Amino acid sequence: MIQILHHDADCVAVMKPAGVAAIPEKRDDQSCLSALLSAQLGTPVMPVHRLDKEVSGVMIYALHPEAHRFLNMAFEQRHVHKTYQALVHGVMPEDQGVITRPIREFGSGRMGVDDLKGKPSETRYSVLKRSDRFTLAELSPQTGRRHQLRVHLYSIGHPIVGDTRYGDKALQQGFSRLMLTSTGIDLTLPSGKRLLIENVIPSDFAALLEK
Repeated sequence: MIQILHHDADCVAVMKPAGVAAIPEKRDDQSCLSALLSAQLGTPVMPVHRLDKEVSGVMIYALHPEAHRFLNMAFEQRHVHKTYQALVHGVMPEDQGVITRPIREFGSGRMGVDDLKGKPSETRYSVLKRSDRFTLAELSPQTGRRHQLRVHLYSIGHPIVGDTRYGDKALQQGFSRLMLTSTGIDLTLPSGKRLLIENVIPSDFAALLEK
């Protein structure tokens, strides 16, 4: 069962599990979150934003075309505030900061920093906890580039724990999941009401933090 965080006539907010694709990866894919949620609700759902397959957290789906257009516009115009938590390797020295490195695609789906050809990208972060080897940080992307949070943290020497794409594979393979999760979202719904979801942490993420 997909965990429902909000449900009204226009949209539904859910907790996406890590390892489940948000949208079909192939034709007639019934294992993606869109298909699973459609089956659970008994009605088609339409994604308005995405999370990487490896990432867990809050996702919004529209329930009819008018709501889909409204929510798409809200995301395009950056009227949606999203928050994440990430466990990263190393001790981040600053309590908070902003990463503004431009990002572009380099091939095979891999993204990276390119100060000359990259698109403007901005991530704000604040440190929640530190240990001798790791830092738990809250992240707020101000732009929506593919793999932005993963690339930005890797670019400053603090790859996300469990990220085999943007970290040392030998080091990262000892973890059961990518330690990045979307913890909240703040936006105006098609009804005009405000939807504020905060500090939603999946159990597998919390369990690994305890370790």
